[in-house]
Amino acid sequence: MANNFLFNTVLAYRSVRTNKLRTGITVGIIALGIMALIGILTAIEGLKASIYSSFSGMGANTFQITNEVLKKKRGGGGINISSVDQRNISYRDAQDFKKRFSFPGTEVGLSIMGTGIATVRYASEKTNPNIHVMGVDERYVTISSTTLAAGRNFSTTEVENGSYVCLLGNSIATKLFKGKLQNALNAVISVGYIKYRVIGVAESKGSSMVSNLDNNVFVPLQNARAVYGGDNSFVVSVKVGNVALIDIAAEEAEGLFRIVRRVPLNAPSNFGVNKNDNLAAMVMENVTYVTGAALFIGLITLLGAAIGLMNIMLVSVAERTREIGVSKALGARSSSIRRQFLTESIMISLAGGVIGVITGILIGNIVSLLLKTGFIVPWMWISIGIVSCTIVGLASGLYPAARAARLDPIEALRYE
Repeated sequence: MANNFLFNTVLAYRSVRTNKLRTGITVGIIALGIMALIGILTAIEGLKASIYSSFSGMGANTFQITNEVLKKKRGGGGINISSVDQRNISYRDAQDFKKRFSFPGTEVGLSIMGTGIATVRYASEKTNPNIHVMGVDERYVTISSTTLAAGRNFSTTEVENGSYVCLLGNSIATKLFKGKLQNALNAVISVGYIKYRVIGVAESKGSSMVSNLDNNVFVPLQNARAVYGGDNSFVVSVKVGNVALIDIAAEEAEGLFRIVRRVPLNAPSNFGVNKNDNLAAMVMENVTYVTGAALFIGLITLLGAAIGLMNIMLVSVAERTREIGVSKALGARSSSIRRQFLTESIMISLAGGVIGVITGILIGNIVSLLLKTGFIVPWMWISIGIVSCTIVGLASGLYPAARAARLDPIEALRYE
């Protein structure tokens, strides 16, 4: 059996080498289809990793109350920001909720966006004008799962008094202090035109398709209100001790915040309670459409490749008619002839599949490289691609192989 397989493989390889141009075109068509399929799906895997990274920064056991009401679009995926009264969450509303919310095992933190276009300077070093400045309280670091690489967190006194101290994102500290994070502690930096003393540096969280979490400067909440006016909407972040209770805690929080905001009984909420895993799931619904499109493109290309491969095998049968006649005259069985042509068809298809898989992974990982999500090898889709190529080769070779096996040796020897 092994000898027959080796013999058929050698014959198939010899035939492929004899018709390089014709075989190369077919291999290229198959490789193009698999490359499109694997490349797009590899890019999607990188996109998924980036999306989940974006929403996992606050942890699976946290949710936020914001002025934006996010809902799923009807009849399909996607996110719709409701046009219900989206008045900003004021400091009074946020503080009132924080004092009154008493769900067991929860922590409540407040934050506000000061600006997203700040420039941070230290000595002769400065950043690009794309730094986000956030006002936070002393609980934000814990709730957001932010670990400090150096220094300490804000004290309650610093938050309440609006002290001019700050925590730096890792990328900012690395750039300003040339990677020596300890040198950042107690240094006086300029955020815009305001001077701050650095008391801590956050560990790197990396960047994602949504934002670069390392490009943030955190200042005390009252300081942000004083410097940036506090006109932006506050965000209330809640961390639940037991992740199994997050749905109940979110419902309790929504009920209390409706009371705080004085929302009428039958009126819709004019704020949103957004859980990170739900936000990620809503965004991921859009990605499924891209996955479907990739599969459609791959299947259409493979169908075209299958037709092309079948034509090539039929031409091969016609060209080798006398060879088939000689083989049969010397005692070769129809089953042997059939296996020879099936082996050649599968070999061509797999060659295209392997080339397509390799180039698809490399092209797809360009997206992963841009999103900084690491090198991705989609083993499941690679397996599906190889199996698909084998099926295409088998299906394309069945009719030509059967036709070759049915040739009458006498008629075949007369063929010119």
